[in-house]
Amino acid sequence: MTTAVAPTPLTASDRCDRCGAQAYVRVHLNSGGELLFCAHHSREHGDKIKAIAVNVHDETGKLIDSPAVAAEDAR
Repeated sequence: MTTAVAPTPLTASDRCDRCGAQAYVRVHLNSGGELLFCAHHSREHGDKIKAIAVNVHDETGKLIDSPAVAAEDAR
């Protein structure tokens, strides 16, 4: 019997292993280890990540474009 475990959400304290920015992607490796990546580095290394990953937990959907200028009624 196998039991699926929901991935632990990434928090602001989880940092990219490449640059130290906030991590939005957790990569589980076959060796049992894990790597954390910011959105930029996960896109940059996406093909390599997929080749070594057992599982990828991607929270880049949390990133949304916000308007550069406030709406007229919000001023």
